[in-house]
Amino acid sequence: MLSKGSSCCCSFDDYKLTTEWLQNQTQHRPKVAVICGSGLGLLAEAATDKQTFRYQDIPNFPVSTGHEGCLVFGTIEETPCVFMKGHFHLYEGYSLCQVTFPVRIFKLLGVDSVLVTNASGGICPDFKVGDIMVIRDHINLPGFAGQHPLCGPNDERFGTRFPCMSDAYSKELRTLALDVASDLGCSVRTGVYCMVSGPNFETIAEARMLLTLGCDCVGKTGLRGDMKTGAAWFWT
Repeated sequence: MLSKGSSCCCSFDDYKLTTEWLQNQTQHRPKVAVICGSGLGLLAEAATDKQTFRYQDIPNFPVSTGHEGCLVFGTIEETPCVFMKGHFHLYEGYSLCQVTFPVRIFKLLGVDSVLVTNASGGICPDFKVGDIMVIRDHINLPGFAGQHPLCGPNDERFGTRFPCMSDAYSKELRTLALDVASDLGCSVRTGVYCMVSGPNFETIAEARMLLTLGCDCVGKTGLRGDMKTGAAWFWT
């Protein structure tokens, strides 16, 4: 198991070992991954033919604190999925390599779309408590200070050295999400998510600054910049 506080401690062999262990434990070959945010672990209950693996039982996998920590494999309407119940934060002492470890495992498992959810704080004056927002873009503030998951040696097996982030959140899937919400009569916002490192909440001055920068909501969940994300939902 990878320890907290390590720098770039994850080698391709680590990812490969974890991936092969999971593939040997389950016949599921997920195409969609869902990262369940705070209070959203019930999303996994919609799946059938479920198999669950605790983080502490998975080789090299970080262990979540404050969240239920397990991967749930299953199927939703004939689509093989994997649900991540419990994620990791920089303020818990994990490195960016460890925070993004599961997403790279998803890539090696064959996942091609990731649905990211979390609970975040609304900054946009038009937002109300409980609103749902589909993210269309993000600002990674720690990344401006060098705290970025792609810093360090680049492994071409995971992608290019300089990835384009202009379409990090698939327009096609965002449109689909909004269409489904409309069919269900559910009001959904779209906006820009800002990631901060935490663990403290923002000061009034910081919130004003983020609003000026064009942010609609803010949270402490790390943005996974090393894999194209299909769509993202955020509760404000």
